[in-house]
Amino acid sequence: MRPYQIALKNLIRRPARMFFLTVALAVGLAAVVALVTLSNSMTADIEHTMDQFGANILITPKSNDLALSYGGISLGRVSFDQRELDPSVLERIRTIKNHQNIAAVAPKVLGTVTVQGRELLLVGVDFAAELRMKPWWRLTGAEPSAADDALLGNSAARVLGVKPGDRLTVGGRSFKVAALLQETGSQDDGLLFVPLAAAQAITGKQGKITLIEVAALCSGCPIGEMVEQIAGVLPDARVSAIKQVVEGRLQTIGQLKRFSLGMGGVIALIGLLVVFITMMGNVNERKVEIGIFRAIGYRTGHVMGIILLEAGLVGLVAGLAGYLLGLGAATIALPLMAQSGHPHLLIQWQVAIAAIAAVGLVSLLAAVYPARQAGKMDPADALRSL
Repeated sequence: MRPYQIALKNLIRRPARMFFLTVALAVGLAAVVALVTLSNSMTADIEHTMDQFGANILITPKSNDLALSYGGISLGRVSFDQRELDPSVLERIRTIKNHQNIAAVAPKVLGTVTVQGRELLLVGVDFAAELRMKPWWRLTGAEPSAADDALLGNSAARVLGVKPGDRLTVGGRSFKVAALLQETGSQDDGLLFVPLAAAQAITGKQGKITLIEVAALCSGCPIGEMVEQIAGVLPDARVSAIKQVVEGRLQTIGQLKRFSLGMGGVIALIGLLVVFITMMGNVNERKVEIGIFRAIGYRTGHVMGIILLEAGLVGLVAGLAGYLLGLGAATIALPLMAQSGHPHLLIQWQVAIAAIAAVGLVSLLAAVYPARQAGKMDPADALRSL
């Protein structure tokens, strides 16, 4: 009888012990697979969700400024030679190497206006791009779409006493308040938003842009490279990354991955100990059997091969069962943990291969010492226990 046949017969002869060992390994692996799959799926979901929340690259005109002080008292900075951006920069931004990572480009024109005797900051925007970049905005009314539609911040609307449908005269032009922006707790609450072309006409900045916000896709997060690329095509502009957004994204994703790897290491250690204890007990119980093998001519390598093959087969079955169980657990848990309403389970064949290989390797490593002890067992000492 060949060693592999002996290993198979022994697994069949002791089904209860091997079943519970397989279940223990499978459950441990399932937890790791579920964590890794959830981590990868939630990373993709977080990237997709966070890509929709605001700009992470800001483009402004270059300007010269001077820090003033007198008698040790700082008088602040005074800007001079203030410039505006040309609309052609919008096309040049789309020519960078990583242009596929650009989610939205939102140009803006800023200026102060007097409305009903009150000073307001006027912001000219492309409403389609602005609403896409800021999906957390909640509007009372209809989305602005016409050339004379305006959007008014919550606090500005209270000060002016207007509601959706009312009309405002701004710079000699009449605008319909299409919607009010519900309170955000930010500077947006006090702003008046109008179409970009209208704002340029009112402020006298025809064909000019004050600043541009760029939302970059988070996959790979090549923010630093994109800033350099945009600066290369826009030498007259200052391009900067909003580091808090980028670092927050990377930190969130890194925490998920570190947690899954840490839990995987703990569970792998537990699995190693379970296999080791089980195989040591198995070897001690089979002293007579091993002594007979040695007495009829089985060498140390043959005996070790039998023990290791048993552990390897258990690990293979546990790996397959654990991966499928972990995938099922991740499928159930993902909708409860994901940020978006329609999360996508990320199934990777690399995870399947790594999971099965890892549990097999853990089983073999844990069985090495018991196998060596079995291989070195003296046939005479083993047979005395008959």
